[in-house]
Amino acid sequence: MGQAAKVLQLFKTLHRTRQQVFKNDTRALEAARIKINEEFKSNKNETSSKKIEELIKIGSDVELLLRTSVIQGIHTDNNTLKLVPRKDLLLENVPYCDTPNQKH
Repeated sequence: MGQAAKVLQLFKTLHRTRQQVFKNDTRALEAARIKINEEFKSNKNETSSKKIEELIKIGSDVELLLRTSVIQGIHTDNNTLKLVPRKDLLLENVPYCDTPNQKH
């Protein structure tokens, strides 16, 4: 696959991941869209193959980080957040509980 195709594929993948990770959060969706577009625009005139491969690696790492590490939180009242994990973040070997026991 050529570099231009890899860059386009990464661009599309980042936007798809953004839509999944920040689902129903218009502010975060818009901020992520703007940031992704700005990063690609700022590097659109790059001609060095080595630098382009480095940027593709960074973009892929960011996509992986977003997909595997970001959990949405919703403010329910003054001092409480409700976490909304995606199905792909919940692993079978890591138990998840809506109401964890507090240790005293």
